Amino acid sequence: MTNRLAGSTSPYLLQHADNPVHWWPWTDEAFERARSESKPVLLSVGYAACHWCHVMAHESFEDGPTADYLNEHFVCIKVDREERPDVDAVYMGATQAMTGQGGWPMTCALTPEGMPFFAGTYFPLEPRHGMPSFRQVLAALTDAWVNRRDQIDKVGADVVARLQSANVAMPGPALDAPALDAAMLALAAQHDAAHGGFGGAPKFPPSMVCEFLLRQAARTGSGQALGLASSTLTAMARGGMYDQLGGGFARYSVDAGWVVPHFEKMLYDNALLLRANLHWWRQTADPLGLRVAAQTADFLLRDLATREGGFASALDADTDGVEGSTYVWTPAQLIEVLGDEDGRWASALLDVTTSGTFEHGSSVLQLRSDPDDPERWALVRERLLTARAARAQPGRDDKVVAAWNGLAVTALAEAGVLLDEPTYLDAAMAGGELLASVHLDAAGRLLRTSRDGVAGPNAGVLDDYGCVAEAWLALLGATGDQVWLQRAERLLERVLHGFAARDGGFHDTADDAAALVARPRDLADNASPAGTSAAANALLGFASATGSSRHRLAAERAVASAAGLARQAPRFAGWSLAVAEALLAGPVQVAVVGADDDPARHALHRAALASPSPGAVVVAGTATDNGADVPSTSAVPLLEGRGLVQGRPAAYACRGFVCQRPVTDPNNLASMMK
Repeated sequence: MTNRLAGSTSPYLLQHADNPVHWWPWTDEAFERARSESKPVLLSVGYAACHWCHVMAHESFEDGPTADYLNEHFVCIKVDREERPDVDAVYMGATQAMTGQGGWPMTCALTPEGMPFFAGTYFPLEPRHGMPSFRQVLAALTDAWVNRRDQIDKVGADVVARLQSANVAMPGPALDAPALDAAMLALAAQHDAAHGGFGGAPKFPPSMVCEFLLRQAARTGSGQALGLASSTLTAMARGGMYDQLGGGFARYSVDAGWVVPHFEKMLYDNALLLRANLHWWRQTADPLGLRVAAQTADFLLRDLATREGGFASALDADTDGVEGSTYVWTPAQLIEVLGDEDGRWASALLDVTTSGTFEHGSSVLQLRSDPDDPERWALVRERLLTARAARAQPGRDDKVVAAWNGLAVTALAEAGVLLDEPTYLDAAMAGGELLASVHLDAAGRLLRTSRDGVAGPNAGVLDDYGCVAEAWLALLGATGDQVWLQRAERLLERVLHGFAARDGGFHDTADDAAALVARPRDLADNASPAGTSAAANALLGFASATGSSRHRLAAERAVASAAGLARQAPRFAGWSLAVAEALLAGPVQVAVVGADDDPARHALHRAALASPSPGAVVVAGTATDNGADVPSTSAVPLLEGRGLVQGRPAAYACRGFVCQRPVTDPNNLASMMK
């Protein structure tokens, strides 16, 4: 028996490849070994940027006696939750059902048939804080396995039955205008008026809820909805959860005031928050939204871009085993880098105090108000960023996750056009091409992850298909290249035929995926869009770009399958609510035609994207050869028949299936979009 993780493509699994524990990856062979040796399975699930996963690894999985006990009494399986979200979803559901809470590291004991009979999270090496030691837990599990197998089998069967019964849709009446208004009011009742955001500590970034609120404000003119989004986005951008030097957001704030973050930086958070801030600026012209969107895009390109054109999953919370040490400062450290005068000025500006806001008298940088001298701040920021780059840096989980890269490609494609920044669009194109060239297998099925340009073996799940299809539609909108439409269509056909549920919604895994004890189906939008809402969004985008009623109907049914959840808990249905806003407001279709290098076409394109209409779909492409004022031919339905007007680039806008006359002036287009 040996540790079998050395050949993995997962950085998280590779972190455990030298453990004395005889780890298996999630394979049929591991369960066959458990059956043949009549041993329980010890399942440990985590991810590379997880602080407490590292702690448990150092305390227990690197400990020789603990490893010896595990190897003797269990078959041990290690899973990267980001590579196998289906496995994670099933056993996180079991953990929450059995303990009332969940999180990572997740520790479960399973029968050789995969039925969970025990679940928990972190366990220390020695008993403390009312928690038993990991060795005590293992000894109790071994005793139960040997002496109470009938109870174990009953518990496992009961848990599996609960998991299977829970994987159903939460349908309800359509999310019409009154329902969306009610969701906004429910969110207003949970809004933290003092600090922004919703609920208390810890606070996670409600990016998808903000997107819903911005869309509702755009559709209805609601100042209350816009205020809720603005308050929340401002508070996050001003506090310590946002990296005031390098851009980008940490995973969450441990306090209610957005001061002290949990320092890991995840690709999905930053892609979603880039887009939310971009849309906030588009809607309000608030310069804070513009600054944060641009700096977050720069962070993605600088710190998360991979050589192959994709984006890495995360930066670790720890640096050399110490959480946050790369990012925090003391007044003395600021003075050492900046000198006495600038150091004291920066301390006051960034709320760095002698007592500190973090550990050991250090402070997280905050920027609660704009500096009185922007040029001075720009120089100070650059000097501090240079000094910080000389510190030890957090580890990077450089695997490429399809869904999260889809979110990043969509955000960068929009930012590239709206901010007139070609590097963002170039990065989006490179990411889109990587997803097409590496993450599709020979049969056209999507693969979940890759690393160093090599795809992993794990099948894509529903949110991979939805987010990648949306990304390819965003690139269609930015370039007019029909290849992106064709690629998106193939993915969505797979969604419609391979993931469909009988009630009109979708399962999270395909019908030909490896079987688990329950087929996962999570309708909640948590850290990133649920598979159902991601698929609905892409289906609706495709319908608007092509006029396909079949895809629009599928989007409507998908949103309806989550309508009950959206009414009961709108904080956990932000993306479903946002798609419902688009369904209600659209379709608003805009085709912009002209030469690729014509500034007039780019001006029209930006004017079209500047509309905050939730139902708007914009596609820019070339017109006919030689600029003739005759209808063009195109494989992109929205561009079909669209020619130049008097030899000039033109925009064609249709709202609610009724088209208006083409315009060549961006100001006229902006007025038309209102």
